[in-house]
Amino acid sequence: MLSERMQEALNKQVNAELYSSYLYLSMAAYFSAKNLPGFASWMTCQVQEEIVHAMKIHQHVLGRGGGATLLPIEGPPLDWESPRAVFEATYAHEQKVTGLINGLVDLAQEEKDHATVNFLQWFVAEQVEEEESASGALEKVKLAGDGAGLFMLDQELAQRIFTIPPVPSE
Repeated sequence: MLSERMQEALNKQVNAELYSSYLYLSMAAYFSAKNLPGFASWMTCQVQEEIVHAMKIHQHVLGRGGGATLLPIEGPPLDWESPRAVFEATYAHEQKVTGLINGLVDLAQEEKDHATVNFLQWFVAEQVEEEESASGALEKVKLAGDGAGLFMLDQELAQRIFTIPPVPSE
């Protein structure tokens, strides 16, 4: 059984993951409006990943006898200065999410909730991957500049395909 504190923290993380999906959906719409379908596709993969993350945490809460608290999801920004600004925001956001996940691990350890500590290890590893992906894309956007390089990068980013990750074991 989850403690009240752990349940509340995990439900807040579900909300944070759903906000992330809204943020990336907004970024996908931005790129679509800028006629950068590959960038939009890359962000759409991010949307799907974040929804899966939210659902995994939600299922963990329910599976441990907790209750779901569905909080309002804050609206994300709708516009950015440039593709580079979008990826700077993406990287900064993933760093923030890493901090949230690490905070959950700290709380689970403090609560001596070993099942949740174990469950969250998948998210710790996932955030390493998320930060690496965002920073790699940001570096490519910086190198591409605003001209033909951006067009070529758009084609490369279009190749990303979302695959549902395996369910973390508890």
